[in-house]
Amino acid sequence: MAKAIHMMVRVLDEARSTTFYQTAFGLDVADRFDFDGFTLVYLRNPEADFEVELTVNKGREEPYDLGDGYGHVAFAVEDLDAEHARMTTAGLQPNPIKEFMRDGALLARFFFVQDPDGYKIEVLQRHGRYR
Repeated sequence: MAKAIHMMVRVLDEARSTTFYQTAFGLDVADRFDFDGFTLVYLRNPEADFEVELTVNKGREEPYDLGDGYGHVAFAVEDLDAEHARMTTAGLQPNPIKEFMRDGALLARFFFVQDPDGYKIEVLQRHGRYR
């Protein structure tokens, strides 16, 4: 059976991105591998083995074109309202909380926040299929 282990995004500023992911999701640097043309930084927290891999291409100064193909990565949290308030206080500018209904029942409560490079991140209340 396959197991999801990480997702990768290309970032311009390693320090800015690691600070964002630590502040927003408590992800710390698990490993960092420096190569001639790029650096790989793996972030995770004790909650799960799944990692966010940051790829920093050396010498890149222009923002990446995210195009229209990238969707988002999602994190589930125990208390969505508290996380939204915490991120707001931290200056991360999360979007408003939304509710997604299906057949008259709550499917999901969530909000989106963007990392420093513009990648969208969904934050969901742990509920139903989103654990």
